[in-house]
Amino acid sequence: MLPPVPDRALLELGRTEGGPDTLALLVRDQDTRRLLMLRAVLDAVEGADPAVCSAGVRRRVREDWGLLEEADRAGDTAGAGTSLSPVRDRLLSPLLGPWAQRCLRGLDAAPEARTDRYVREQAREQAREPAHEPAHERARDLARDLAHLSALAAVAAARAGIPFAVRLTARDGVLTLPSLGALHTTDPGDTEVEARFGHGRLTLRQPGAMDTTVHLESGFGAWSSAPTWSPAYALPGLLPGSAPVPLDDLDPYRTAPVGPHDHGLSGPATLDDTERKRWLQAWSGTAAALRAGGDYRVTEATALLRCLVPLAAPPGADGHGSGSCSGTRREAFGALLSSTPPTAATFAATLVHELQHTKLSALSHMLTLHHAGPQRRYFAPWRPDPRPYDGLLQGAYSHLALADFFQRCALVVEHRAHREFAWARHARYREQVGAVLPTLVGSPELTPRGRQFVDQMVAVYERMAEYPAPRGHDARARAYVRAARALWTQRNASAIPPLKEAE
Repeated sequence: MLPPVPDRALLELGRTEGGPDTLALLVRDQDTRRLLMLRAVLDAVEGADPAVCSAGVRRRVREDWGLLEEADRAGDTAGAGTSLSPVRDRLLSPLLGPWAQRCLRGLDAAPEARTDRYVREQAREQAREPAHEPAHERARDLARDLAHLSALAAVAAARAGIPFAVRLTARDGVLTLPSLGALHTTDPGDTEVEARFGHGRLTLRQPGAMDTTVHLESGFGAWSSAPTWSPAYALPGLLPGSAPVPLDDLDPYRTAPVGPHDHGLSGPATLDDTERKRWLQAWSGTAAALRAGGDYRVTEATALLRCLVPLAAPPGADGHGSGSCSGTRREAFGALLSSTPPTAATFAATLVHELQHTKLSALSHMLTLHHAGPQRRYFAPWRPDPRPYDGLLQGAYSHLALADFFQRCALVVEHRAHREFAWARHARYREQVGAVLPTLVGSPELTPRGRQFVDQMVAVYERMAEYPAPRGHDARARAYVRAARALWTQRNASAIPPLKEAE
């Protein structure tokens, strides 16, 4: 995709950091890959079996692409609220990745036939879904998925100020127009909606209902007086002058089907005004909370975070902000999924944790860190189940960043209770990382560059010893990890070979 990862960037990332140039390198590479995924979808449409992708569907995709090209040629960024063109803004949206991946799976039941390794990997990510549906079901599902391209093209053209009249398809009674909002149709099933744009207004016409007129707002969102319209919502930029961050509870591809690997994640949420206010309240203090753990935490959040996807409260949450869950998706670079954060400090820690997964996943697409297989056999103090080597590396990396973050907070915060909490978090996370570093470092599956990366993790772990947590916190952290190991061994040791590396 791009030139190899420079040693400077690799070492920065190994320390769970990353300067502006390093973060920009990850972003450019992921943007390129997303465009490649879209190109692969278009090529696959042209070469698909007619029994799966009909001539009518193929013609519609060509028309949608033609509208996107027209919008791109217009080059009108007025009101786009971004340095990108309206077309690039849509095509580089994080949630386009899951859509493209799903389309590729529907178009090609044998992704191994593709020549691009990244596209093959992304197609395999959909392993939760049936790989071999009957042709008529595949054709139906594929037509629904590809119809989303019409909505993307319409939004890009409207943002570019190009008049148009197109047919769009509402899914299960909802027509989603990414970055604008959603129309709730009178028909609860799939139905066609005529969309016309001109003079800054979008008119949506559906059978048996009054027309809905939508007015585009500058930068993000669109409003309408019609009760059937739900506007898209965005939080203010993390820093003054930075781009708004969409809080997307509308996109149909915002979450994946729940599967056995979605540890602790709840389903998608649709927010009401009260929940949006709670999000805004936590978000407004997040930058300051991040900065307490190092300015580079604000830098990475501003560079990498493009979209927030709200999740429902996880099981066991008390309904008053206690308990939360979060996650990322490899195919949706720049998106972070989270239940409503109880406080700014809690959400700052969530960002630190999840953005490490984002960074390491992006880096792993650019170079090979290890050749370990997918066997789930390693102890991780933060999980009850055995982990594969790659999962262990991902978890250790994010927990190392949290240990560093909370140590820095503990060293600067003045409030005693907050300081003690930060030390307790630091001690636990550092002890957890220390329990698995020997396994990571001792693996013969590390590549030379992977060893460089892990060596930097070790350096950060050792550097934190210069400012140890108060003795009581360290003792409790060690006891916690010992108990976690004993319980894990009791549950899992009989099913897997003994782990000499973790002893």
